[in-house]
Amino acid sequence: MSVLATTDENANSNIARYAPGLILVAVITASAYGLRHLPYVSQLSPMISAIFVGMLFANVVGTHASAASGISLSGKRLLRLAVALLGLQISFAQLSDIGLRGVGFAALGLGTTFLFTLWMGRLLGVNRRLAHLLAAGTSVCGASAIAAANAVTGADDEDVAYAVACITLFGTIAMFLFPFVAMITGISDRAYGLWVGLSVHEVAQVVGAGFQGGAGAGEVAVVTKLARIMMLAPLVVILSFFLSRPRGQAAGKGKEIALVPFFVVGFLALAVVNSLGIVPDAIREPIVVATPVLLTAAMAALGLGTSVSKLRQHGLPPLLLAGMASVFIAGISYLMATVVP
Repeated sequence: MSVLATTDENANSNIARYAPGLILVAVITASAYGLRHLPYVSQLSPMISAIFVGMLFANVVGTHASAASGISLSGKRLLRLAVALLGLQISFAQLSDIGLRGVGFAALGLGTTFLFTLWMGRLLGVNRRLAHLLAAGTSVCGASAIAAANAVTGADDEDVAYAVACITLFGTIAMFLFPFVAMITGISDRAYGLWVGLSVHEVAQVVGAGFQGGAGAGEVAVVTKLARIMMLAPLVVILSFFLSRPRGQAAGKGKEIALVPFFVVGFLALAVVNSLGIVPDAIREPIVVATPVLLTAAMAALGLGTSVSKLRQHGLPPLLLAGMASVFIAGISYLMATVVP
């Protein structure tokens, strides 16, 4: 009986420890989804809205110390779980619509943009961890890539918030600018879709910009974007390899960095399983629906841990870096979509 009593006490203790923070994260997550019904704000994904609502709450209202454990759990473990579950939304068969040429373009655009961003970040004096986040967000898939990269870089919440803000800004500009450029240049629908998928940041922004060129262009844009997302796992593995230090410690953080993070293994395993078609729809579909909600909750937690006063210390160089990286990926992607045979 004493063992059972101890178990019950531990369970109650854990509930009391995590519940305040988890409830707060859940409320902000629900608010982010509610904002989709407002004009203009509806253009933003709930993930992006959640980090800004979390920041607003933390810096205007403030968070109680009792919420810290639940917020930390959501911003770390929940985040890794959500990134792993993204694998169930990926199928290798989807890539047949753009072929090896399109996949090769996606890999080339991702790699060159990532390296360009790191190089320019060094020249501009942007701190290394923030530069990594901006590079991942620009080259792969916006907030989701920033979250995944942060799992191995160990950047501060302020770095994550700044990176998400930059990616949101320039991705939104691209969403409205690309259709205008297409109208002036007379680019074909397929080339336009390829260009959008290769260079626009967030999935929602890709959909918004891609379908402005017609249904065919929109479909090509989404599939091309999926090709970029599939490369998130290898990118994180490579990033964790280069960030690893003797005895497995991250520089300046004293934290262990696995060369192949567990959540990346989960992402790849689920992508393979989904490609083989062996996951019943009754299991897969609820998980696919729940995954963006989990990512939104993780973003809410990161927002709750962000200090605006610390955010201001970054200044303008990271914003300039994000803009230059966005222009770079848009330029090289346009050349690949229109010039390369």
